[in-house]
Amino acid sequence: MSVCQPVSHQPTIRFDRLGPDVYGNAHPQALLQAIQEEGEALLDLANQHVISTLQYSPATLLQLFRLAAKYESNPNRYIRHNSPLRGKILINAFYEPSTRTRLSFDSAWHRLGGDTISITDRSTTGLAKGESLQDVAEMFNNYGDCVVLRDTNAEAIHAMTGSLHIPIINAGNGIDEHPTQAMADLYTIFKWRPQLVKAQVEPEQRIRIGVVGIPGRMRTVRSLLRILSKFPAAVKELVLFHEPGLDPSQDYWDPGQREELEKAGLRVSTCDDLPAAIPDLDVIYINAIAWVGDSYEVHGRSFQLTADLPYKSGAIVLHPLARGRELDTSLDRTDHNWYFSQARGAVFVRMALLTCMVERTAQVMDII
Repeated sequence: MSVCQPVSHQPTIRFDRLGPDVYGNAHPQALLQAIQEEGEALLDLANQHVISTLQYSPATLLQLFRLAAKYESNPNRYIRHNSPLRGKILINAFYEPSTRTRLSFDSAWHRLGGDTISITDRSTTGLAKGESLQDVAEMFNNYGDCVVLRDTNAEAIHAMTGSLHIPIINAGNGIDEHPTQAMADLYTIFKWRPQLVKAQVEPEQRIRIGVVGIPGRMRTVRSLLRILSKFPAAVKELVLFHEPGLDPSQDYWDPGQREELEKAGLRVSTCDDLPAAIPDLDVIYINAIAWVGDSYEVHGRSFQLTADLPYKSGAIVLHPLARGRELDTSLDRTDHNWYFSQARGAVFVRMALLTCMVERTAQVMDII
């Protein structure tokens, strides 16, 4: 008896060593080889809250990316046959709409063998009856091993940390920060150009990064800039784009933001003409939405990336998603599309982070 197999009309997926496949998924093997393993640096993450990208050293971030690359490059070896988080429970508390972040944390925890509890509506919790965040934190201590919190109130995560005896991850606190998104962003850039992880990067290898978004209003942009400040040797120039007529000194930065980046060693400039600058950019990071309170703002309406713009050969486009008109779907099937790889890689970055936070690192790495 013969068995008929369905015919697949999907293109064959082949990984290029440094580039994405036809679905925009970058292979992590080159990055894995570029970072020397020093697992002790990951011990700094054990039982620690994740509030801001500022709290991490370059060494810890690189080892986190190395572990993420291990997970991504060989899931059977490091995940399915190991299940390092079996018996652990993650509490996903999302009081603001989310697709990628909430689902990727869920996916990350389940891939590692753990179970999750999700809260997606503040009105279904004791907070709707006036319960304090401190009391909610006390209850979380009894119900899970780690908390992921997204809240429109920027101070909520800080209010909870004093009462929590389990680690909490900031998954977006108002317009303040989104540290794990920044980790995923930088992981994508390093997969694209693994040589950027070196302590000393040759001048001709350094990259010019263009960012479309308002750092004073967008948590993704704020966190990205902060994590880039950990690796100034990789960046030739950081170009921040703003709409014509906007005064960056008044309407763009929070006080001290630009000075913080420049003090870290980044060369920062601003520009209001994106099309003219595109041929000189190696990375373009674009976002348009800022969550403020219970609603959102749309910025940068004059900017739109389409496939017919004069991109530099090998340049990549990143976007934290969800997108609007600022990122045209015509880019999806071009070599510049790395935003799908960015979203996929976030799962592995979060897997690596969660493993370390709940002290299961030794199950996937040899740490003395």
